[in-house]
Amino acid sequence: MGHWENAGLPDDFDGLVRLFPLPNLVLFPHVIQALHIFEPRYCEMLSDSLESDHLITMALLTPGWEMHVDRNPAIGDVVCIGRIVSHTPTDDGRHNILLAGIHRARIVSELDTETPFRQARVELLYDYVPPDSEGLVEQYRDSLLGVFRSLIPHDASGSKTFGELLTRQLPLGILTDIVGYAVSLPSDVKLRLLGETNIVARYEILMSYLGSQDEEDPSFPLSNPGNPTTPPRSQEFPPKFSDN
Repeated sequence: MGHWENAGLPDDFDGLVRLFPLPNLVLFPHVIQALHIFEPRYCEMLSDSLESDHLITMALLTPGWEMHVDRNPAIGDVVCIGRIVSHTPTDDGRHNILLAGIHRARIVSELDTETPFRQARVELLYDYVPPDSEGLVEQYRDSLLGVFRSLIPHDASGSKTFGELLTRQLPLGILTDIVGYAVSLPSDVKLRLLGETNIVARYEILMSYLGSQDEEDPSFPLSNPGNPTTPPRSQEFPPKFSDN
């Protein structure tokens, strides 16, 4: 966590976003994803972003996208708007960035534009807690944190990153996003978590998967968003850079 936590959408945000579709990578609010950008269309997208609002929206390519790489492959309708919080160009014209997830959203329509990168109009999605569950939120938070602690490898649990996470009184909504991002789950499950604005329902979905995995494999791994095309077996968090 850092100063970027307070970074929100610009006051004049009109719902128009630049799309950065990737396979097997779902960004969540409240986390940071490292990205390595080198394709010309995405380098242009990055330049456009840096010259204006510093926003890039991560989208998930749906199964079968490999058959349509020459066109615009289908993507999930739920996305995460991110803000660039660090940018380091390389000598060979590539770019390393850190993208902080700041808001979940749903695609209303994809735009027909002349830019090489895709753009869309989105509606913002807002978290809520059902009134009849408000008294249980702290109990749910403690339960999720307890399960998450059991899944963190011993050599990682003592790190500064996890130490701060496990000792902070994070609200349930933020905790579900951080855990959903950090652990190894199928991409479609992560997309379901991203699209669920009922915080209690999001907690229940997450716990149903974490509980079953924990019973089957006590060493249930953290995911490796740093290389979204590789089966997630890494225990590193924050992740390494992700290629586009």
